[in-house]
Amino acid sequence: MTLDRKYLICGLVYALAGMGLGIFMAKTANIGQHVTHAHIMLVGFAVSLIYAIIYKLWLVNANRRLAVLQFFTHQVGSLVMFVGLFLLYGGYMPEAQIGPVLGLASFAVLTGVVLILAMVVTAGKVPNPA
Repeated sequence: MTLDRKYLICGLVYALAGMGLGIFMAKTANIGQHVTHAHIMLVGFAVSLIYAIIYKLWLVNANRRLAVLQFFTHQVGSLVMFVGLFLLYGGYMPEAQIGPVLGLASFAVLTGVVLILAMVVTAGKVPNPA
């Protein structure tokens, strides 16, 4: 399976999870997880969808090892971030305990952005005409 398709599928799964959390918050009239919901929808869904488009249009022949590293860095960082935020805003773990984990997860997501930026800058490929 190509990375653009993997990102598309992951993004849609994140959309489902984020919308599910949003519906749950609306149903319970408890918006305590609004930060988690926003991160799932933006970092999970929107960024994954954007990455899918970038891989499809500009990184068709990307360095496979670097692309796979970028994919897993983003996915692992995102998942750890979402779980950490859920634990924090749900009151299951104190900030002093989960904060360092969230910091590492945020750094992993940032590293994913740096890696894809490096691949796009070095690719020099013009997007395919529609």
